[in-house]
Amino acid sequence: MSELDGRTFLVTGANTGIGRATAETLARRGGRVYVASRSPAKGEAAVAEIKAATGNDTVRFLPLDLADLESVRSCASAFLARGEPLHVLVNNAGVGGARGLTTQGFELTFGINHLGHFALTQLLLERLTESTPARVVTVASDAHYSARGIDFEALRRRTRGLTTLREYAVSKLCNVLFSAELARRTAGTGVTTYALHPGVVASDIWRRVPWPVRPLVTRRMLTVDEGAATSLYCATSAEVAQDSGLFYDKCAPRAPSAVATPELAAELWKRSEEWTAAS
Repeated sequence: MSELDGRTFLVTGANTGIGRATAETLARRGGRVYVASRSPAKGEAAVAEIKAATGNDTVRFLPLDLADLESVRSCASAFLARGEPLHVLVNNAGVGGARGLTTQGFELTFGINHLGHFALTQLLLERLTESTPARVVTVASDAHYSARGIDFEALRRRTRGLTTLREYAVSKLCNVLFSAELARRTAGTGVTTYALHPGVVASDIWRRVPWPVRPLVTRRMLTVDEGAATSLYCATSAEVAQDSGLFYDKCAPRAPSAVATPELAAELWKRSEEWTAAS
């Protein structure tokens, strides 16, 4: 139980899927783990089950609804009020097949997959910097390769695509851009950042895909334990301790999309700052 003893981890969406597998493995290896999720009932149940499975009693729940920036602020405040260090933030939670708007009026997939995590990271960045060496791990996807760019006006409108695949790809491009720009902004501080493709995983991210289609979509996918491998690698491996801002697939660096330029990353960061400050 001593491998990660003294290290504190916060994992979003850790009540289910890849996040749950990530949180449980971190707890089994001795880490102090915060399970952040939207449902208190499911979050508390996950905490109890992880404690029982690992024998680690330092697992806690934090309420977090990434579709509501007020909830994001409350989650960050609740964690900061505990006065603990934060060594690794795992921005894991996400949705696919979702349609609609966030509480503050952003396209739902973008709001949950990128903007909520952007806000959470910003709010916790000072604590991460105080806790160095620290890491920010963001679960992206190789779906970002299919995004041709970002229509910033579309991010303020209700989801238009029937499949939401376009919106999902854009949100994952945002994850990659965010991680790269965060690396540039935290260079030399002791905070390192990582974006990753977990593999195509049969997780609850697909829960909003209609039932007749969902089994066909997920039948050849990886298990959640297999999908958590690269998240855990980026969160804990000594091999990547000096790296920052890279994109990983199967526990190895991979070149991101050619669309993921520093210029687009800077523009996304600027708009994300404005949107989270004003909402």
